[in-house]
Amino acid sequence: MNGAVDCQKSKGKVIKVNKNSFARALVGLSVAGATGAAWADQFNLRQGATQISHQVYGLHMFVLYICCVIGVVVFAVMGYTIYNHRKSVGAVAAEFHDNTRLEVLWTIIPLLILIGMAWPATKTLIQMYDTGGEDLMIEVRGYQWKWQYKYLDEAHKNTLSYFSTLATTQDEIHNKSAKGEYYLLEVDKPLVIPIKKKVRFLITGNDVIHSFSVPDFAIKRDAVPGILNDVWTIVDEPGVYRGQCSELCGKDHGFMPIVVHAVPEDQYRAWYEKERTAYAEREKMASQTFTADQLMQLGEQVYTKNCVACHQVDGKGLPPVFPALAGSKIATGDRAAHVKRVYNGLAGTAMQAFGTQLNAAEIAAVVHYERHSFGNSSDDVTQPIDVLNIVSAQ
Repeated sequence: MNGAVDCQKSKGKVIKVNKNSFARALVGLSVAGATGAAWADQFNLRQGATQISHQVYGLHMFVLYICCVIGVVVFAVMGYTIYNHRKSVGAVAAEFHDNTRLEVLWTIIPLLILIGMAWPATKTLIQMYDTGGEDLMIEVRGYQWKWQYKYLDEAHKNTLSYFSTLATTQDEIHNKSAKGEYYLLEVDKPLVIPIKKKVRFLITGNDVIHSFSVPDFAIKRDAVPGILNDVWTIVDEPGVYRGQCSELCGKDHGFMPIVVHAVPEDQYRAWYEKERTAYAEREKMASQTFTADQLMQLGEQVYTKNCVACHQVDGKGLPPVFPALAGSKIATGDRAAHVKRVYNGLAGTAMQAFGTQLNAAEIAAVVHYERHSFGNSSDDVTQPIDVLNIVSAQ
């Protein structure tokens, strides 16, 4: 699926072309007119929103046109030779075993062509891997099936953390309602970065191999558990930029979109301070006591965001891989075992350990919700303090 950037779609908008680039001048001719622009948007690389992405696009077009010229020349010579030296016009095959001059030429010419392509490509690759001197550092961690973003300080300590999950509704996915413009490409909490600042991404995985890919930034790095990869970007213009996990990572691989909001620095600062305040308040929830109604409301939100993909909206799951919660021994049995299952996960299955993803209040709420929904009935009320006590006693 095309990782499109909202502000650069070809719906009546002009695709910016660097006039100083020979390659872009050529592609400008090749995509002239509405038909050509549509073709470029659908089948060609995107020009992107960063200097690196422009360089990658220019290299792509530069090499493409070299290949086109070589193809035209080779097939023209072949066609001429086949037609003018056919047997029907009396052509007689030459008898020779080698031609030193010709062999030198067909060795030197391709070598020069390769050097001509390798030189600018190497310069761009060196720039792409120069991750030092960043203005902002963000850890990107892939989960099945969502992304976690951690904003780090100079000592690599977490200052703000949140998960970004698919916002497309289950009704759209199951064809119960019309699909929106950004079907499977919208999230509840996008990644927010400032423009004209060097942002370094530290990329890893929590469970299986994922891949963090944003085509308009010309970045793509595998998120491998136990390994830390890095990549960087400087976004020139404000906008909404979209990507997806591009490594097959399980059942809901197609439901892991990436949405990046690039905003002016003052807007970024205002957003960051607001989110930090909310993050601090969220961490305080573990010391609160909730009513049953509050737990049900929060639990439904947590369940919809984290559990519904596997256990389904009605709690009936997708047996045998994703068991039902309706009437299950876990959701109707011992509460401590239920809390431990949510907190620790279950090794060898798709059940993740949510202890590192949710705080005590969210775990308490989702456990309470699962024990009082889907036809399940329980007399207990699970509070954050109960979760903390159960976990500490493990």
